Amino acid sequence: MAVFTEVSEDEARALLHTLKLGELRELRGIQGGIENTNYFATTERDGTPHEYVLTLFERLGPEQLPFYLHLMKHLAQRGIPVPDPQPDANGDILHTVCGKPAAVVNKLRGKSELAPLASHCAAVGAMLARMHLAGRDYDRRQPNLRGLPWWNETVPVVLPHVNESQAQLLRGELAFQNHVAGSSAHAALPTGPVHADLFRDNVMFEAGELTGFFDFYFAGTDTWLFDIAVCLNDWCVDLPTGAHVPDRADAFLRAYAGVRPLAAAERQLLPAMLRAGALRFWISRLWDFHLPREAALLQAHDPAHFERVLRQRVRAPAVSLPALR
Repeated sequence: MAVFTEVSEDEARALLHTLKLGELRELRGIQGGIENTNYFATTERDGTPHEYVLTLFERLGPEQLPFYLHLMKHLAQRGIPVPDPQPDANGDILHTVCGKPAAVVNKLRGKSELAPLASHCAAVGAMLARMHLAGRDYDRRQPNLRGLPWWNETVPVVLPHVNESQAQLLRGELAFQNHVAGSSAHAALPTGPVHADLFRDNVMFEAGELTGFFDFYFAGTDTWLFDIAVCLNDWCVDLPTGAHVPDRADAFLRAYAGVRPLAAAERQLLPAMLRAGALRFWISRLWDFHLPREAALLQAHDPAHFERVLRQRVRAPAVSLPALR
């Protein structure tokens, strides 16, 4: 979330009126993230304040966006706490602001838990499993746009910006992941819509209760195991070192498996997929850090964090995960 496009109050007010969401009272840009322009919009309707998030899509186009927006609508209708895209009178949920595709969603209650305990990890694991199951009958398909083909395209672009040790790790891990992706075990992995970016700052809690998942704009059709690995690499690692935290990982996996038990191929390939999740975010952070775009509010993430996570996953692939036994 950042501000690449300045939206005036008049432009925001016009859209909110069209969507019958009330009179605009406050509009403020959201700092953080790197992909889209985001604003908090507070409106008043029938004397009651309501809070929304206005997003302008800077990279994604009208051919890609319906997958994300209708996935959120699909999950919301099935009781998964996600932002619900607001329709106009024709039922359309993809709009235009400042000449760019845009959406308005309700703002979730609570705040992100940036220092999670095992209980928070368990709540995320259980809700992620519910989300995967709720998405089984979603009828749109779109590949994970930051999946293996993108890694293969982007690694050569970032290699000139890294040292030789980092380049060796990038090349070696990319070769390993191409090998895994061609295996029979990988072909047996269950697939469906995935969030693919469910970090600590994309989940809300209030009074210890998980109140929602948001920021679905990296979602796609992929293996559910990849989604699990992305979560484990953020929720269940020590941020300063990238080291695995067993009690949090165990809580996450037990809760997930209590809703949707893992298949044999998933248990077999979890160590490899943990490496894949770390590689994906190391590559994207290298790309964003060394080849940034200008924005009014923009904070690039440190690529070194996921380099540490990847090195930890390569060095200790057989992490202790009692919930899988």
